[in-house]
Amino acid sequence: MSSTLSSRPIGVAGAAAPASTGVFAGVGSGRIVSLDIVRGLVMVIMALDHTRDFFTNLRFEPENLAQTYYALFFTRWITHFCAPLFFFLAGTGAFFYGMRRTPQALSRFLWTRGLWLIFVEFTVVGTAWTFMVPWGFFAVIWCLGACMVMMAAIVRMPLRWVAAFSGVLILGHDLLDPIRPRQFGSFAWLWTILHVRGGLLVPLVHIRSFVLFPLVPWIGVMAAGYVFGSVYLLEKERRRKLIAKIGLGLTLAFILLRLTNLYGNPPVGLGGVSQGPWHVQPTLQKTIILFFDVEKYPPSLQYLLMTLGPSLLLLAWLDKKLDQRDGKRSVSPWLSPLLTFGRVPLFFYILHLYLIHSLAVLVGVLSHQPVTWLFQGGFIFGAPDEWGFNLPFVYLMWITAVVILYFPCRWYEGVKRRRKDWWLSYI
Repeated sequence: MSSTLSSRPIGVAGAAAPASTGVFAGVGSGRIVSLDIVRGLVMVIMALDHTRDFFTNLRFEPENLAQTYYALFFTRWITHFCAPLFFFLAGTGAFFYGMRRTPQALSRFLWTRGLWLIFVEFTVVGTAWTFMVPWGFFAVIWCLGACMVMMAAIVRMPLRWVAAFSGVLILGHDLLDPIRPRQFGSFAWLWTILHVRGGLLVPLVHIRSFVLFPLVPWIGVMAAGYVFGSVYLLEKERRRKLIAKIGLGLTLAFILLRLTNLYGNPPVGLGGVSQGPWHVQPTLQKTIILFFDVEKYPPSLQYLLMTLGPSLLLLAWLDKKLDQRDGKRSVSPWLSPLLTFGRVPLFFYILHLYLIHSLAVLVGVLSHQPVTWLFQGGFIFGAPDEWGFNLPFVYLMWITAVVILYFPCRWYEGVKRRRKDWWLSYI
């Protein structure tokens, strides 16, 4: 990989050229099949988490060690892989975009798309969550957008510098956990946006909101994904082995850090939902659950190692199994829907929120449960005690939603394949 970490910015004028026409398979057409499949997989898994949010009859978080159980916790845990891959693959996509364009064009695309995502978060997406107009909070789409705006400047740096920047943030941000917003006085809101999950009073407009996804270390994850794109400059077999080694190394690092509690996960009270360091519990079930219960808000180093490591191992396996140049012709019918979802991620994201929320209203009416609350903020503001369904029903609704979503997503994938309108790259 060292040969690809050029000291020049990445773009048409700055990228290291492939050694042969087969080295950068798939990038010429703008798609890498394995990346699209993994992206589609995390979209589907994400929908499970949001289906649970709208339909569950439980009034406690799945991470609550005193009340949770295997099926519930791991229904939540599997969705932890989604956000890290959203940010990581967004950075990789930026690298591929820059390979075919000038650095100036790449920067312009990143900051314009980033501002667009921020706008979408506080309008279209916020309304989907609550069925209230207008409404929104600092969630994943806002954070993706804000990180892209910052990446517009970051990608102008030499790739080695981008790698160093991402490494410092990912490895070192846990040292910032003891710093709390109140220590900044009137600028407490700024530290909340940067590194703390919690409420804030937005300056100037004086509106109260909530930060679920602070910027640090997510901007580092996106930058790491951008650097990772350079791996695809390598010959296929060499890059597959390198991706596998990186994935295995990250996974083993998580196991070591979690077993020893040396570093990389905040104590109870400094994070969002984590139960803190791992230690043996009274039962085997709770001992295992606590081992995998690491902090997401903001994501600790252990969280990122736990999710990105296995994800890279999956990417390496798919890279071995698939012909990246043949697109759907090399993909089995079982993987083809994931490829479709992975090629229209924002379209899927917006549509799945409106669909799941609407399904909750429909099911509520049919089962004679209260539905007024679903038009007044939904689960964001809390569900009534008499609302909800068990976990098997949540899975049934999830599968139903995914099947329904396939058809509009397949249609939109066809639109993007047939047409080259500039605005299609923003949806």
